[in-house]
Parts: sequence; structure tokens; C-alpha cells
Amino acid sequence: MIARARVAIGLVALVAGGMSQAEPALPPPYAGAYQPQGVDEQGLWALMDEEERRFAQSDMVMRDAALQAYVTKVLCDTVGADRCGATRVYIVRVPVFNASMSPNGLMQVYSGLLLRVHSEAELGAVLGHEFGHFEARHSLEQLKTQRSSGDVMAWAFVFANMAPSYDVVRAYRNLQLTIIGNFYRFGRNQEREADRLGIGYLNSSALRPQAAAQVWERLMSEFTADARAKGLKKPRFDRIPFYATHPPEAERAATLTLLARPDAATRDDGAARYREALAPWLPQLLEDQIKLNDFGASEYIIQSLAESGWTAPLWHARGELYRMRGAPRDLVHAAQFYAQAIALDAQHAEAHRGLGLSLLKSGQTAPGQQALRRYLALKPDAPDAKLIGMMIPKEVPAP
Repeated sequence: MIARARVAIGLVALVAGGMSQAEPALPPPYAGAYQPQGVDEQGLWALMDEEERRFAQSDMVMRDAALQAYVTKVLCDTVGADRCGATRVYIVRVPVFNASMSPNGLMQVYSGLLLRVHSEAELGAVLGHEFGHFEARHSLEQLKTQRSSGDVMAWAFVFANMAPSYDVVRAYRNLQLTIIGNFYRFGRNQEREADRLGIGYLNSSALRPQAAAQVWERLMSEFTADARAKGLKKPRFDRIPFYATHPPEAERAATLTLLARPDAATRDDGAARYREALAPWLPQLLEDQIKLNDFGASEYIIQSLAESGWTAPLWHARGELYRMRGAPRDLVHAAQFYAQAIALDAQHAEAHRGLGLSLLKSGQTAPGQQALRRYLALKPDAPDAKLIGMMIPKEVPAP
């Protein structure tokens, strides 16, 4: 505890004193495979082992061997192959920014995180941070803190609900995430130590450590865009437990920048490889995000992804976002966005569908029906083929 307090105090002093005084962070020597010690930790591991057996059968786990292998490789490239051997990675279809690691080595990566990071280095920064909690045994420390405070519900912290945004808890309250998916609330000093460990892993890897600060800067921009779309002057971070227990955003970005190796700024961040690996899943990830009904956040995410170039899936997702909001001006914009998607990929069936529906709602019957005919021609076995067919009059053959 004393050592961790010194780390936290040191980080704040470094930020206050100027970046030039900081030394790049490095990870501690690897101590080898770890086994739980004492009754408390052995009990915590046993609980997590049982929950992992149940969690592994959840229908929320994305069972794609290639994607799982890729995310695991990014983790291993970040923390090193020796440390990586202690982990099992599960990717969960939940469209919010989050990842967590249990004390027995189970790492859970939310699909919303995969949508929001733009490179292997950025993903590695988040995964390294979670691995830092694991290596520092923060979950055991948290349990002991609860017990020493006389809390008769010492184990209840395991079940704490960690809300990553304003409305998502209500939307996902009934999903089968088990206690692993709701995970721990660490204190700010523990978060600072995990940040330091995470950037240390990146400094020792082949990835660009400066990407760590970019993750948090972009995430703060997303919440600012979301707040503005909802008529707020600024985000209410006090309503988001994720931020209530994490260091303030300015401190965090400054500290991570401070502790990154300056001579590593020109390293490859793996952005192109990351886009290629996520390309098959991007349409689904975008669809899940749009269903959250957070227009400002979704618009920001789409536009930030488009900084590396607009693609048919991105134009289509933007069209869906505007069509779902449904104001008259939104339908005009949606039709334009769908047309952009079709211009890049004429075989994009869903873009023809969205275009047709937008035009019909705008009173442009003939072109709307023509777009829907094209959709059915490209995707005759679509789940909504019968419904769409009811919107199109049968063509009368010429005499």
C-alpha cells in the first residue's frame, strides 16, 4: 500500500512539475506463474473459476476463433509472451467501452471497446491497463479493504454494477453477463498504478506507447459530443462510475504522455492491421452502437473511424443513424449517405434497403421502390424479404 501511494503521489508531482522531469515507465520483472496465496485469495480464485465455467457458455461471447486469436495476440505483443500465458481472452458482445480481468486470469473484452480503438497500440494500452490490475493483485487488495472496514458484505463488491454510460445499465440489466461482466470498482490510486504498468508494457513492446493517451482523449471527446447532442454543456462524469473512480481525464492523458518513451514515438501502431482484422465485424459493431440510441456518440464514433477514409460500411452506418432518428431533414441526409455507400460498393444490399426506406418516407415513391427492388435482387433470402416485398407493387409485364 505504501509503495502504491508513493507511485500515485509521484505521478501527480510529475504532472505538476513538467513533462521533462519524467522517466519513461517500465514494467517490473516478470515473477513467473502466480498461484493464489491464503484463504482470501484462494476463495476469490475459486469463485472466479466457477463463474468462468458458466460464463464460457454464455451466448453473449463472440465465438470467432480468428478474432479471439487476434485480440489475444495484441495482448501478448503488449505485455509479453511470458505474462500472456496466464490469460484467457473472451470477447463479449456489449457495445460499450470496457475491458476487465479477473484475478484468475480471465480477460473480458467488450465489443464496444473494439469499435472505439483505432490501432493495435490503442487496444494494447487498454488491455495492458487491465493486465496491470491483475499483476498488482488489486482485486485481492480491494477485498481485504472491504473486510478490514468491517463490511459484512465483503464479497458484495464482486457484484457491483459498473455503469459505463448514462443509459446502458438499464438497457443491459437483463443480459447474462454473470458477476464477471459487472466486475470491480478500483480506487483512483489503483487505476493510476494500472496506468503506469500498462504504459510500461507498451514501452517494452514493439508498439507505439503514445497511443495510450489518444485512447482517453478520444473517449472524452465522444462523451462531450454525446452530451452536446443531449443539450448538456458538458458531460456529467459524476454519473458514470467508470470515470468517478478513474483519474481525471486531463491528468490521465498528461501522465500517459509523460511516461511514454519519447524514442518510441515513430514505432508502428498497427492501425492498418487492426482495420483489416476488424473489417468483417465492423458492420455488426456499428449496428449495435446505433441501437443504443446515443446519436451524438454514434455520430462521433463514425466520423472518427472515417478519419482513415470513408468506406461503404461507414456511409451505410451513418445513413442508418440518421434514418433511425427520422426527422425530415435526417431522411434527406440519410438518403445521401446511403448513396455514398452504393457509390463505393454497388453490391451493398443493406445500403439499397436503407435508401429505399428513406426515399419512401420522404414521399419519393418510385425511386424508393426501385431501390428496394435492387435490395431484394441482391438479397432475395433476406429475413425481411416478405415485408419489403409488400412495399413494392408487382411489376406488370408489357403486353
